[in-house]
Amino acid sequence: MKAVIEASGIVTRFGERTIHDGVSLQVHENEIFAILGESGAGKSVLMKEMIMLLRPNAGKIVVLGRDLSAISFQEAQHLRREWGVLFQFGALFSSLTIAENIEVQLKEYTRLSKRMRDKLVRSKIALVGLDAHVGALYPSELSGGMIKRAALARALAMEPKLLFLDEPTSGLDPVGARNFDKLIVELRQMLGITVVMITHDLDSIFNIVDRMAVLADKHVVAQGTLDEVLASTHPFVEAFFKNEYTKEKFADKLKGRGVDVQ
Repeated sequence: MKAVIEASGIVTRFGERTIHDGVSLQVHENEIFAILGESGAGKSVLMKEMIMLLRPNAGKIVVLGRDLSAISFQEAQHLRREWGVLFQFGALFSSLTIAENIEVQLKEYTRLSKRMRDKLVRSKIALVGLDAHVGALYPSELSGGMIKRAALARALAMEPKLLFLDEPTSGLDPVGARNFDKLIVELRQMLGITVVMITHDLDSIFNIVDRMAVLADKHVVAQGTLDEVLASTHPFVEAFFKNEYTKEKFADKLKGRGVDVQ
């Protein structure tokens, strides 16, 4: 399958602390790919390197055919239009309305008329399942679930090929989290986008993720489909997927994959 992101031999250090020591992974076109890992494993750091907010000390990241270590300023500006990012807590501008938040990138990167920008903003609000009147509200007037959807609408403003999601269901109640999962799947099918998400949400992992990479001990210790990851005997994988809570909640799905749930 076509790789839209390739990370090879990534080394990341902060002072004397090494976060990644030879991390390599591939994300395929049109899949939902998850990055899992223990606390401090560098999941968010790796995502920030993929979107050029941080630069690794060594290794190479290629996104949509562009080597991020050898990219010009103009190429980087163009590439940033090809992805959207949903940060963990939304990161909406509190002084702007939801419509104005979504419009920011359209104003910065396009020469569309105000009338056309307003039309696109309305379409993005509807796309993520929010009512039209939400556009006139401020982030402080929204619930947590609505903030996630509004931030997602902003991430989709430029019709990206790639969508990066940092803990998209964190802070949501179970119903809201599952509805958000459903929305992600629908958007992938409707828009043909590739989704990269950091998550600890087992429901998301079992129900919507196509492939994943597990970070631990500064490396990728397992990568592939859920079946392939479950075959790993790494202690973190064992602790994450084969604890008593997971065995009880996902007993049928684990049994179907040959995992002993007793």
